[in-house]
Amino acid sequence: MDLQQIGQMMEEKGGWVFFAIVGALFLFHLAILAAICLFLSSCFKRIPEEHHKLKPGLVWLLMIPCFPIVWNFFVYPALADSYTAAFESQGSNSHGDCGRMLSLVYCILFAVSFVVAWLPCVGYVSCLLSPASWILLIFILVKAGGLKSQISDTRAGVYRDGGI
Repeated sequence: MDLQQIGQMMEEKGGWVFFAIVGALFLFHLAILAAICLFLSSCFKRIPEEHHKLKPGLVWLLMIPCFPIVWNFFVYPALADSYTAAFESQGSNSHGDCGRMLSLVYCILFAVSFVVAWLPCVGYVSCLLSPASWILLIFILVKAGGLKSQISDTRAGVYRDGGI
């Protein structure tokens, strides 16, 4: 096949190829969101129930399009507050704020990058803010995983109703 034949094929099937790529990227994005929600839910479930600031099932609301702009402000700081309460009940203050400030910075950066992306003339700034927010999210998830491993599984209450 030469370039001319490839170009003709793309003209004929270009729309389908475009939608297939966009669909694959959308499914990949959904899979990443589901993995994050599953991890966050498992973090909340590991924390004893009396220290939950948010029910584990509510993290799945992050899967609703556009809703994370607001819901992030409830989920991530609540996770940090839950960890803080759990460790303080054990008499341990060595964990600081358990990532609360990092969570708030992430939530603000995520919201600003989403809003700025829709503004004319400054939308390109979102190209810088969005990767920065993803990097902060990775830091938060790593910190949450580290704190999760420090809470014994036997102390954690079993989330009985299995839902929201």
